[in-house]
Amino acid sequence: MFKVGIIGAGHIAEKMATTLHGMEGVEAYAVAARQMEKAQDFASRRGFTKAYGSYEALADDQDVDLIYVATPHSLHYSHVKMCLEKGRPVLCEKAFMANAREAADVIRLSEEKGVFLAEAIWTRYLPFRQTVRRLIDGGAIGRTSLLTAHLGYPVTHKERIMKPELGGGALLDLGVYAINFALMNFGNDIRKISSCCVKSETDIDLQDSITFEYTDGRMAQLMATACCANDRQGIINGEKGYIVLDNINNPLKADIYSSDHILVDTQYAPQQITGFEYQVQACIDAIRDGRTETEFMPHSESLEVMKIMDSLRKEWGVTFPNDSVSL
Repeated sequence: MFKVGIIGAGHIAEKMATTLHGMEGVEAYAVAARQMEKAQDFASRRGFTKAYGSYEALADDQDVDLIYVATPHSLHYSHVKMCLEKGRPVLCEKAFMANAREAADVIRLSEEKGVFLAEAIWTRYLPFRQTVRRLIDGGAIGRTSLLTAHLGYPVTHKERIMKPELGGGALLDLGVYAINFALMNFGNDIRKISSCCVKSETDIDLQDSITFEYTDGRMAQLMATACCANDRQGIINGEKGYIVLDNINNPLKADIYSSDHILVDTQYAPQQITGFEYQVQACIDAIRDGRTETEFMPHSESLEVMKIMDSLRKEWGVTFPNDSVSL
């Protein structure tokens, strides 16, 4: 059995627990929280073998094969670094880090020590991603020119969104999916980025509008909001038609339209446990092969996304306490 431990016992950890129990050959092995009572409650409810009252105790466990970091953005760096220094492979929840400096440092540590590290941006690992690429590469909509991606939820009541000290804002929580959607489908040969945002009283971004202008003339228009629900759609437009994905956060359906707006085909994603299983399996495969990264989300791509988000925050005047901390 491949033993997975989780640092953090919040909502996203609950989803990972469901995932692990649905997978073959994987054990929901251990969970760690800052209070033992919380870890024990989680382990009891979700069928984990062990509970730890500190993150360090889990990282010291010699039997754990992979640690999933499910804490707020601002804590990713310290938790991932601790795990890597103890030789523990890590899958870190998105956004990968609070900034690119942190990302570069943990990537360096991973590669120097030969310990696996990956970002849990689950849309990169979904098999349906390859279905969409085959449609585009196969000429289903002809030469592509424009991409749009929207993602929004009414989440301004959540601390992780509103507090700068937690790496808050729409960008790291929601905009990261729109950015990854553009990079997955149009690549990263970006000539120019223009953007604007609406900020909160706590000086973090609540609504973001981002445009990528590519060297070849294509454009990606991206929107993220923490203020309201939106259609969540991703649309890839070509000279012969367009593809509409129902949800960039977890696309389950792709409708293909002709240039005169007639639905000509629909493709569906395979049935999922939660969708997280693909990133876990990618980690297992890479670790067993002795690799330090996965081809689905290599270190270079995680760093590129962080650099893009750093540049956007700089333009908007959105800063985190992590930005001024010496590494």
